[in-house]
Amino acid sequence: MTTRLPLLILTAALTVTGPACHLIRPKAPKENPNVAIEVEAGFKQRWIDKRVAELTAAGTDATAARAQAEKDFRAAYSYLRADEPGKR
Repeated sequence: MTTRLPLLILTAALTVTGPACHLIRPKAPKENPNVAIEVEAGFKQRWIDKRVAELTAAGTDATAARAQAEKDFRAAYSYLRADEPGKR
């Protein structure tokens, strides 16, 4: 009996730390595939808001400033997917 106890403890330890360990670990959350698009859309919004503020401070009308800011964004960041219509 005493010779079997260390063997039993060793078997239990190997079971917990060995191949059966994947049964105990929680699964990692899946990455959202739209994260990049959401980040780009947020960047676009902040960039345009900042540019509109700069243009209105310089004396441009708010509507014209927004149109100019969107045009500037498309020119500067045409490679971003947030710039494509329907991707928001």
